[in-house]
Amino acid sequence: MKKKSSLNKTTGFDVFNTILFALICLMMLIPLYKVLIDSFDLTSAYGMRLLPKKFGLDGYISVFTNPTLYRPLLISIATTITGTLLGLTLSTVGGFVLIQWKMPGRTFFANFLLFTMIFNGGMIPTYLLMRSLHLTNSLGSVILYPALNIYNLVLMRNFFEGIPISLYESAELDGCTPMQTFFKIVLPLSKAALASIGLLFAVAYWNDYTNYKLYITDSNFYNFQMKLRSIMMGSDLPGAVGSATENTIKSAAIIIAILPFMILYPFLQKYFVKGMNLGSVKE
Repeated sequence: MKKKSSLNKTTGFDVFNTILFALICLMMLIPLYKVLIDSFDLTSAYGMRLLPKKFGLDGYISVFTNPTLYRPLLISIATTITGTLLGLTLSTVGGFVLIQWKMPGRTFFANFLLFTMIFNGGMIPTYLLMRSLHLTNSLGSVILYPALNIYNLVLMRNFFEGIPISLYESAELDGCTPMQTFFKIVLPLSKAALASIGLLFAVAYWNDYTNYKLYITDSNFYNFQMKLRSIMMGSDLPGAVGSATENTIKSAAIIIAILPFMILYPFLQKYFVKGMNLGSVKE
């Protein structure tokens, strides 16, 4: 009889890891589950419950029927879509330029971008620059600034460098210009990288709070995260509909804020893991 491979044996370390990660998962899921239950519970109790004591959708109706929340929600959606597309464009084009081995100064520009990723001007000089460009109190500041993400650009460059050089040479021999190679060869092979980096951009834009706090003082340009903070602080609580309580409305607003990416992550997970691995590891 064949002996069982030592690689397939369950060790005490494996059991410890399983228990540890199960506890970590519970620590993350229990607060989320509580908020979800509270968003449907029309009672004012704050204790932990497995099911709502008085089920109702009045909390969600209160959020969506409040006129002051229409604009922030639309701003969040618009800036997330626009910023993600702009960030992907800059990252892909910039990454492709940095792998042009014959381009004069390629190493200098690559090192210059890496330098700015480690050392930047800081909060006050950045604010003064935004103000001198007349981008404060406009959506331009919260769209353009996060789109210039050097980390994502470097990931995309590393991914492009992982594409076999023979494909670039074949395209060049076939008479393709660099831009034709980019659109016909590089982009079709970069779906995993585009999905993973696009997800990073989308999450950053959707959850952006700092840039709005720094560069936006006009409440007409606030996004949903800024409005959510006001709701949680109790300074701008939407009018209750039906039997909704303050706790119900707050919990419903939190669920609405995190729901889009709870839906997207399972579908993009395989692309996200593959894209991050290919963009981060060079052989």
